[in-house]
Amino acid sequence: MELHKSVTLKHLLIEQKKCIGIQFNSNKVLQALVEQLPNISWSTEFTMHYLPNKKSNLELIFKTFHGVAWVNGNYFFSNKIVNENNPVVKLDRYRKRKLVKDCRLCPESYLLKLELKRYSANTVKNYISSFETFINHFKDKELKEINEVDIRKYLQLLIQKGVSNSQVNLSINSIKFYYETVLGMPNRFYSIERPRKEKTLPEVLSKEEILKIIEGANNIKHKCIIGLLYSSGLRRSELLNLEVNDIDSKRMVVIIKNAKGNKDRVTILSPNLLKDLQTYYREYRPEKYLFEGQKGGKYSASSVLTIVKSASRRAGMYKKVTPHMLRHSFATHLLENGTDLRHIQILMGHNSTKTTEIYTHVANNSFSEIKDLLS
Repeated sequence: MELHKSVTLKHLLIEQKKCIGIQFNSNKVLQALVEQLPNISWSTEFTMHYLPNKKSNLELIFKTFHGVAWVNGNYFFSNKIVNENNPVVKLDRYRKRKLVKDCRLCPESYLLKLELKRYSANTVKNYISSFETFINHFKDKELKEINEVDIRKYLQLLIQKGVSNSQVNLSINSIKFYYETVLGMPNRFYSIERPRKEKTLPEVLSKEEILKIIEGANNIKHKCIIGLLYSSGLRRSELLNLEVNDIDSKRMVVIIKNAKGNKDRVTILSPNLLKDLQTYYREYRPEKYLFEGQKGGKYSASSVLTIVKSASRRAGMYKKVTPHMLRHSFATHLLENGTDLRHIQILMGHNSTKTTEIYTHVANNSFSEIKDLLS
């Protein structure tokens, strides 16, 4: 039987007691069933019914709505793994750190939940750093005692210090992760406004500059790394996850697995780069990953950044060049060469053309028809 009705379970903290929130669109049948539940209460603050958070009450909810409505527990059961393809990140190095005097470290429960949900190593590092900055701002308070007013003041302080919007958003995410995911109180900080995302234009290099950077590479391995980032429009993480078999020379494509958003895609492979890749393979003989460290295993993200920076300096460039600038340049140069925006979207792995449209603001051909006002 197809169920068109649904109720959503939420964690609520009411008078310092954990409760099960029951949320649904106005419906007489669901309303009647909810009112039959023993000890049911109404929260004006959260505008939903709730019961004490007990196993027996949870079982009763599922039993009550069985065959009538679908019970959505996605918000309630928070142990869902974020990305099952991510390796398990062991956080022992954070546990073994020496305690600095008067400095709070991330709670063990926070570390355990990060491991369980299998966030990426980069997200783990950022969350821990951001959350420890937060908890050390409130040294004299127990974490459960920190309220919305305290957090608002803390975020306002960050903004006054000139911290970027992305860093403020990271702080919010790391704080919410503790109270909502670790402690199971998702509704507690819903009212916190997030700063608007800064709409900055992507930084782009000219084709001549990129060719100089590739020429400035130390060796064939570094040359291939820079060449792939640019000519295939790869994110740094995608480059690092590439395996030898992901280079398909017959179809002239690069296969990208489990990219951002846990999606697979293919992008173009440059014929000129293929020759360099073949030379590189004969010389280095990577076993699993296309680019591996000296002791085997996946190449490090910091090494890729160093390679790009060093090659750009040798090319005589003094501006800061990052791996992501090569990806931005890939999309912009394709657009300037007349490639359809939809095709660029697919190659970049964007969910929407709106994300890809930003490159129309930096592509030279967007302004080529405008008459020179000084001529």
